[in-house]
Amino acid sequence: YPAKYKNTYRHWMENIKDWCISRQLWWGHRIPAYFLPEGGYVVAATPEEALAKAKEKTGNAALTMEDLRQDEDCLDTWFSSWLWPISLFDGINNPGNEEIKYYYPTSDLVTGPDIIFFWVARMIMAGYEYEGQMPFKNVYFTGIVRDKLGRKMSKSLGNSPDPLELIEKYGADGVRMGMMLSAPAGNDILFDDALCEQGRNFCNKIWNAFRLIKGWTVDDSLQATEAARLATHWFESKQNAVAAEVADLFKKYRLSEALMAVYKLFWDEFSSWYLEMIKPAYGQGIDRATYNATLGYLDNLLHLLHPFMPFITEELWQQMAERNVGEGESLMVSALNMNTTVDADNVAQFEVVKDIISNIRSIRLQKNIAQKEALELQVLGENPVAAFNAVVQKMCNLSSIEVVESKAEGAASFMVGTTEFAVPLGNMIDVEAEIARMEAELKHKEGFLQGVLKKLSNEKFVNNAPAAVIEMERKKQADAESIIKSLKESISALKKA
Repeated sequence: YPAKYKNTYRHWMENIKDWCISRQLWWGHRIPAYFLPEGGYVVAATPEEALAKAKEKTGNAALTMEDLRQDEDCLDTWFSSWLWPISLFDGINNPGNEEIKYYYPTSDLVTGPDIIFFWVARMIMAGYEYEGQMPFKNVYFTGIVRDKLGRKMSKSLGNSPDPLELIEKYGADGVRMGMMLSAPAGNDILFDDALCEQGRNFCNKIWNAFRLIKGWTVDDSLQATEAARLATHWFESKQNAVAAEVADLFKKYRLSEALMAVYKLFWDEFSSWYLEMIKPAYGQGIDRATYNATLGYLDNLLHLLHPFMPFITEELWQQMAERNVGEGESLMVSALNMNTTVDADNVAQFEVVKDIISNIRSIRLQKNIAQKEALELQVLGENPVAAFNAVVQKMCNLSSIEVVESKAEGAASFMVGTTEFAVPLGNMIDVEAEIARMEAELKHKEGFLQGVLKKLSNEKFVNNAPAAVIEMERKKQADAESIIKSLKESISALKKA
C-alpha cells in the first residue's frame, strides 16, 4: 500500500543485478572468508571450521589459526537486515522456537518506499528461504519527509526540526497529528510547523469540550427537550457513519484521511453543532438522558481519536469515570462498543437544517442584528425539514417558523435546495445600505451567470466535456438564476418599503 509501488517491486524482482556484498565498516556481520598463507581462501561459519578446511585445501596439517587472516570488511548492511523478521525471535540460532512459531508471519510492515528492494524484497526472499513462508502480509509505505520547499530533510541541509523542541512547543499529540495530517498514503510528507499548531489547537478544542460537558449540572427532574432529542438521534447516526468510514480507510491504509474524518467529526459535528444544540441555558441544568448520551458519544470519540492522539485521549478517558488503573484499565485496550445503525435520511435532512441555520446566522451577521433579538422565519411553500423546527429555533433564537405563500416586504431571503426561506427584518436594518449591498451581489451573480451561459453556448465545450461537467454547469446556471430572481425581488421590496 499504496498499490502504485507494486510495479516498482516487480521491476526490482525481475531485474536483479549482481550486488557488492562488501562494506568497509567495522560494525556488522564480518565476511566469513579466511585467506591462506600461500594465497587463496576458504569460507566457513566458524574459525575452527575454517582451519579444518584450510588444512584440507593446502594439505598442510601444521596450519594454526594465526596462519589465517579473516577478511576485515563486513557483509552489506542488508545482509543482517533481511533476516530481521526471523532473527528478532531467535529463529536463525534456534529454529522453530515457541516465539517464532507464535509471531511469524506478522501482519504489517511499515517502511519507506526507497528501500523496497534493499530491505522489503530481501526479507521476503529470506522468509521463503528459511521459514518457507512470507514474513508479513501487508507492506505500508510512508512518504519521504520533506520541508515545505519540497527538499528532503537532512542533517547537511539543516532543514530537519528537532522533535523534542516541537513537542515542547506543540505537545506530543500536536506533533503526531501534524505529521499524520501532512502524510497522505505513500506520498511525500511536506512537513510544516503550522500543522503541529493545528494539532495543538485541536487538543485545546478536545480539552475545552470535555470541560464544558463535565461542568454541566444534571437535573433529574428535567425531561429531554425536543431539540436535544433530535440532536442525540442525529449525532448517533452521524458518528456511526464516520466510524464505518474510518474503519474502511484503515483497511485501505489511508491514515491521514481517517484522521481528517475523525477531526471533522469532533470539531465540526460534535463541538460546533451537537454541543450547541443540547447546551442548557446559562445557570440551568441538563436532563440525565441527554447527558448520559453525550458522555457516551465523547467516549466513542476518544476511542476513535486514540490511535492518533494517545496522550490527551487517555488522560480524559481516565477522568471521565472511575477506572481501575491498578488492574491495567486503559483506553488503549478498551473496546470501541459502537453499533452500526445509521439513519441515512436523518443525516441527509440534518445537512439541510445546518444550511438553514448557517444562512440565518449570516443574515444576523450581515445586518448586524444581536443574537438576543428574536427573529421570525418564513418558509415559502412546504417546509422540507419541519420535523427539526425545534433545533432551528434554538440555534437561531427564533420566535416562530411559519409556512407562507409570500414573504414579508423587506425580508432577507435565501435558498436551500429548491425552497426559499425569508427572515422579516422590520426596522432592524439600514434600508439604503442593504439595497446597495444586494445590488452589488446582484451585479456579481449576473456576471457569473453570463460566464456559465457562455460556456454552455460553446458547441465545442458541450460536445467534448463529460456529461457530469455539463450537468454541473447547468446546475450552476439554475442556482444563479434562482439567486438573481430572489435578489431582484428583495431589492424591489426594500425600495417600496
